[in-house]
Amino acid sequence: MTDLRDLYQEVIIEHTRHPRNFGSLEPRTHEASGYNPLCGDKITVQVRVDGDCVDDVRFEGDGCSISTASASLMTEAVKGRSLAEASELFDRFHRLLTKGGASDPAALGKLAVMSGVRDYPVRVKCATLAWHTLRSALEAQGDVTTE
Repeated sequence: MTDLRDLYQEVIIEHTRHPRNFGSLEPRTHEASGYNPLCGDKITVQVRVDGDCVDDVRFEGDGCSISTASASLMTEAVKGRSLAEASELFDRFHRLLTKGGASDPAALGKLAVMSGVRDYPVRVKCATLAWHTLRSALEAQGDVTTE
């Protein structure tokens, strides 16, 4: 599998079939729900923050394969990071999908394979729903709907 597109498809399938950090988180300090009316994705992100660190993060909901895989990858990527690092990761991931690239793709790690979503603009909202919901939870803004 040398082609990034093949890797993208493999990662999407793996994280859809076996999502990481799926389920309820107890105790939690932050929570928000997100909804994508374009395809019906619904997600709840629950976070436990300890000091300035994302101690744990989990998600629940129903969504398409891209939404589920992105949420799974997101939880792996932000767990154990500072709030500032999680915010910066959101910004880098969002730029990757909306601006056509990242200044430092290596800084995204496994998240870089999601760049294939750019080829399907209508699916960008699917891939970023969990991220917007996480940001909303951490900033105590409540629930989010992507339009």
